[in-house]
Amino acid sequence: MTRILAVLLALLGPCVTAAAQTAPLADSEGWRAYKARFVTESGRVVDTGNNGISHSEGQGYGMLLAAMAGDRTTFERIWTWTRANLMVRDDQLVAWRWEPDRRPAVADMNDAADGDLLVAWALAEAVAAWGDPSHRVAGRRIAVELGRKLILPRAAHGPLLLPAVAGFSAEDRPDGPVVNLSYWIFPAFDRMPLLAPEFDWAGLDRSGRRLIRAARFGPARLPSEWISLAGAPRPADGFPAEFAYNALRIPLYLAMAGTTEADLYAPFLDLWPRPEAGLALVEVASGRVTARLAESGYGAIPALAACAAKAVPFPPGLTRVRAESEHYYPATLQLLALATLKTRYPACAPR
Repeated sequence: MTRILAVLLALLGPCVTAAAQTAPLADSEGWRAYKARFVTESGRVVDTGNNGISHSEGQGYGMLLAAMAGDRTTFERIWTWTRANLMVRDDQLVAWRWEPDRRPAVADMNDAADGDLLVAWALAEAVAAWGDPSHRVAGRRIAVELGRKLILPRAAHGPLLLPAVAGFSAEDRPDGPVVNLSYWIFPAFDRMPLLAPEFDWAGLDRSGRRLIRAARFGPARLPSEWISLAGAPRPADGFPAEFAYNALRIPLYLAMAGTTEADLYAPFLDLWPRPEAGLALVEVASGRVTARLAESGYGAIPALAACAAKAVPFPPGLTRVRAESEHYYPATLQLLALATLKTRYPACAPR
């Protein structure tokens, strides 16, 4: 173990200096408003649009944003709550949902791959920012468990990321494996080798991009949220065949990873030609719009995607995070987009 930690320290060494020089949300009014509304004194990140629950995804986002803000106090508060309340499984993965009005508050012990990945990634960023070896150890434990239990290394479509330990493999369901492309957090794959270099994170990155190109269903050429890979990609059985609430994150994660291939973004940008009118969600078979998300924070996603794909300037009106009036999810996605704009695409930023 000592030798492994020494190797990881050597790998992370260059990142420590880089991270110390870049905290894109430092002194951000948006981050201050975000943590005032959505992060409790105990460190619980509250999903205000979902009955006030907390989940591994939200805790991971909160930790990541705190690291991006150089806010170690808030990072440690969120991490402490996460360890105490969601790391209650018999492995190192994170239970996916905590409900304030239930006892026990964690009723479902399954994990969620995106939450696991976000928490591990945030811990890697914390190591880079503050050099605490306890974060490295904790991040490696999560990353190794994720690699062992959630990555299918020799799948027909390349390495695959299962959405959770239980419920999505070929052993669990006849149309398995089933995946969710919004769980492919592309910018995290660049950092995970610093924690668990023995897994094929680069292969996972490549397979995700291939699947985004392959899973273009219906007239809008968009992926459904849940995709069966038992053969050629198709919408999974038993789930709404929709490009919906979670899938919004696919173009955001591509842009956060520095992706500039215009064809990867094309179906999303075609769907949202006027994001100020609200982001459309659609039924993939018919292309019928099922909902429009009107909160302005969502508009940062197509704005960042257009910057990455076409160098379109980012609208000045989307630089203000309205955490006082909008919910946790759009505010989170907007802050991630703004941090990415500053670090990856400064030429698109408003002057």
